[in-house]
Amino acid sequence: MDKTIIAKSSALAFSRPFYQGGLINRRAVLRSAYAQFVFLVGGADHDQMEKMRQYLSALTRGWNVQQVREIVAETLHNLIDPIIYDEAASLIEQHHAAGRDVVIVSSSGSEVVEPIGALLGADHVIATRLQIEDGCYTGEIEYYAYAENKAAAIRELAEVEGYDLAECYAYSDSSTDLPLLEAVGHPSAVNPDRALRKEALAREWPVLVFDRPVELRRRLPEFSAPSRSVLTAVAVGAAVLTAGAVWYATRRRHRPST
Repeated sequence: MDKTIIAKSSALAFSRPFYQGGLINRRAVLRSAYAQFVFLVGGADHDQMEKMRQYLSALTRGWNVQQVREIVAETLHNLIDPIIYDEAASLIEQHHAAGRDVVIVSSSGSEVVEPIGALLGADHVIATRLQIEDGCYTGEIEYYAYAENKAAAIRELAEVEGYDLAECYAYSDSSTDLPLLEAVGHPSAVNPDRALRKEALAREWPVLVFDRPVELRRRLPEFSAPSRSVLTAVAVGAAVLTAGAVWYATRRRHRPST
């Protein structure tokens, strides 16, 4: 999702409202800003992702779940709407018009990914989930949507929904998503990191450049954003990690004859 649908890290984008809500201190805001810069300039490899996972999951220990949901719902449009790539929004429209489901698969926390999915009209969302006890986050990860786990998750979803993976499309910016890209018949690299660019060129996968962030409300005057109550209802999880992918799935019954 990050650098594929939106022009920055979705998890780190919420550092300021989390600070204003008293969830993190100024030092954490500065550290998040630096991590955002590193992510945008060079992406995040496996070791960087693991360090960020450990840091952010520990950071969320003790956070009140309802407070996080409300902060995300209140700030989503101001933070995310203006940084959605025009190219990504067009692809989503094209795939929907072709009768394909849109599935967002991201290592970011579900509390961020699910509202963004609702904003974009995604049919399904797969995201990282944090463990919750007594209405607060424990700091432990319940499900980590990362690397091979993403590929396993889409295979499970394909089995349930009747998708033909050979006819599916996937888009990602990160080499950590290679298992997901290899699982479908039509993979593409979008704003790829160095390792993914090398793999894409070697395998003759399309390499796409998305560089036009646009406000959905300007791009689509008729666009009707989900209500705050809807966004609050789907804003679950915790602020965890970066990188992601979009998966466009074709059901078996739609597979063209050969």
